[in-house]
Amino acid sequence: MNFHVITLFPELCEAYTSASVLGRAQRKEKGKGAKHTGIKIKVSYYSPRDYTKSKHNKVDERPYGGGPGMVMQAEPILRAWEKAVGRKKDQKKIKTLIMSPRGKKFDQAYAKNLTKKYSDVVLISGRYEGIDARVKKILKAEEVSVGDYVLTGGELPALTIIDAVARNIPGVLGTFESLEDERVSSGEMYTRPEVLEYKKKKHKVPDVLLSGHAANIEKWKQAANK
Repeated sequence: MNFHVITLFPELCEAYTSASVLGRAQRKEKGKGAKHTGIKIKVSYYSPRDYTKSKHNKVDERPYGGGPGMVMQAEPILRAWEKAVGRKKDQKKIKTLIMSPRGKKFDQAYAKNLTKKYSDVVLISGRYEGIDARVKKILKAEEVSVGDYVLTGGELPALTIIDAVARNIPGVLGTFESLEDERVSSGEMYTRPEVLEYKKKKHKVPDVLLSGHAANIEKWKQAANK
């Protein structure tokens, strides 16, 4: 899958998507022991400043009708979108999303749907007071929200969506069992040492997890999730 992020701060986002699981999913791994042999996702960035006609790279203006702050102009964003996916033949396989606290709630079902239906996802990250409404109308974009709160910009929501969607693409994670909603995990998880001593008090791993009794361990996990 291809992710296209339109943002004024590509370097901020790229630091995250180039690391860990997302970074590995974008690289071909070589060698006999490599778990991932090919590229699973691609994340590209487009700054509206690179597509403005302003000699000072200005991408915002005061809102018509008055009001506080500045609004991101439509043209630089539309040109960035054209650069990203405008020439792709199958436009039905492209989904354009605008990060907005007023948008449709993003959840696991939404993430899976994007994985199944689309080859390219464009994420438009706004700043200031928002984006010229004509962008949404022209691109037939959908506003999406990652939570009932307001952030400084759309970069964090865009990264959240990339992370959540990528995890559902076969081969991105090490094993299928790593998908959170496909395995029985517990809100209580433990690892070595068996006994942790902190401020002269000993904290021990529950005996059932050390028993080796698979059925009892499974039962304990189910109870811990309730």
